Amino acid sequence: MRRLIFLPAILGLSACMEPQIAPDLPKLDISNLNVEVIADGLDHPWSVAADGGGRYYVTERGGKLFQITKNSRTEITGLPGDIYVEGQAGLFDVVLPSDFVRSDKIYLTYAYGTADSNGTALISAKLNGSTLKDTKTLFRASPPKNTNSHFGARLAILPDQSLILTTGEGFKYREAAQNLKSHLGKTVRLLPDGGTPSDNPKLGGKPQIYSYGHRNVQGLAYDAQTGSLWSHEHGARGGDELNNIIAGENYGWPIATQGTDYNGAKITPHKTYPGMKDGVHIWTPSIAPSGLAIYRGDMFPEWNGDALVGGLVSQDLRVVDLENGKSAGEMIILSNTEGGIHNGRIRDVRVERDGAILVLIDAAKTGKLLRITPKE
Repeated sequence: MRRLIFLPAILGLSACMEPQIAPDLPKLDISNLNVEVIADGLDHPWSVAADGGGRYYVTERGGKLFQITKNSRTEITGLPGDIYVEGQAGLFDVVLPSDFVRSDKIYLTYAYGTADSNGTALISAKLNGSTLKDTKTLFRASPPKNTNSHFGARLAILPDQSLILTTGEGFKYREAAQNLKSHLGKTVRLLPDGGTPSDNPKLGGKPQIYSYGHRNVQGLAYDAQTGSLWSHEHGARGGDELNNIIAGENYGWPIATQGTDYNGAKITPHKTYPGMKDGVHIWTPSIAPSGLAIYRGDMFPEWNGDALVGGLVSQDLRVVDLENGKSAGEMIILSNTEGGIHNGRIRDVRVERDGAILVLIDAAKTGKLLRITPKE
């Protein structure tokens, strides 16, 4: 986003500053965009993956997976039988490996278990027509928890085909994010068959842990051009973070945060803490970020290398200007005030191979899959 220069001190976005309400952000003129509705009538859609051939795979949190084209919608059967659906729990991410067209392999994440004992799970399967076959459980977070909140469950594939999966800290288990004997509040790295890579960080706890000190990571993206892994996570009341994920690092929660508790009380006296990583970009007040992509493409060259971030509470799509791994400001691309184009919470953001931007609108029975391109 080279045409926009903002000082973090002006926007209140520096990780070492006092949290403050940011001023109104610049907005892209909606007349510069084509916003196409690929599908509507979706029921709390959570994730979208494109196969590059005009087919989109969309999960609904209630436990359904669809193959969608501009002219058709087919429900895919054969999903796991232990999907726990309640509150924030349900079916989550869908990710296709680079060889999907040849292998038909698909990855899915979901909440496993029951109200009293649940966690984040990852499976792989083969797509045979409209049915999942050869399903394999690759990971189940442990120990299980008894809340229906904060599952994380975003997935990314690294160039060596290893998998990065996020797990939430279960909301009321915040201290578990610092406990290396628990998967809660972590990112984990796995082999494609669910095994543990031998070069994972040796942290003295569960061997799958790649980074820790996270709250509820709802966005995850790998940038192949720079080799950087990015995530964002919800703060409590303020303190949402965009993070550059580095193996073995501690991202602070709940020891250090710029947010406060929902009742207004301090969670911790520390906004930063020695030896812990600060957010590259902080949102206070919270936007409840969900969905993350690092833009690479020819359709919007001015955004190459920048982060596309959806907002649940803010109900908008934003671009965060990343310069040499640091934030130089942000702009709103699409908001719920512009002609009623989406009118809802943004749950997921992806970039297609041709550079088009995909956006999922989270709503009960009126959710949408949008495809955004520039006007000529």
